[in-house]
Amino acid sequence: MTLNEDRRFPPPLAAAMAVRLDLCGEDDVDFEPFEAFLSADETTDWFRAWTGNGEVDGDGFRVFGQDGTGGYAAFWLVRAGRPLVEQPVVFLGSEGEIGVVARDLDAFLWLLADGSGPYEAAASYETEQRLTPDVTSRPVPELAAVAARFAPERRTTAAVVIAQAAREFPGFDEVIVKLIR
Repeated sequence: MTLNEDRRFPPPLAAAMAVRLDLCGEDDVDFEPFEAFLSADETTDWFRAWTGNGEVDGDGFRVFGQDGTGGYAAFWLVRAGRPLVEQPVVFLGSEGEIGVVARDLDAFLWLLADGSGPYEAAASYETEQRLTPDVTSRPVPELAAVAARFAPERRTTAAVVIAQAAREFPGFDEVIVKLIR
């Protein structure tokens, strides 16, 4: 991936974000998608402000949405040489919430389809129940249709998505905390 790459969402994310935009305010999920990824400069500015560390850059993230308080949802570009859709989705909240919320885009689609968003998934980290998160299923038919279209073989619940992400990336919190000043 290069910093100058196209800011358009991959088709599965674009489809899900279009539905989320239509649902904003109509459900209990606090997630507002952007229309495109933040630019590299915008991402670096945000990450420096979020960490309080002027020496970091935002090259490891592709930000695509936020919650109502300004916490950001992003792809974490940690799998070298793998496409964006295979990178984990993370949430970095305005109040310090940190978490890997889905192992990849397909899992993220099912997280949304089951009625959770990035904030809700990261909040389960705060309860220390990462491997058995207390997340209520509230299926959203419109998002389930998107997930079924793009990732039919990955159908699952938000709780399973969150637990799988926590198992695969147990050290994300520590990686980020080390960057905070």
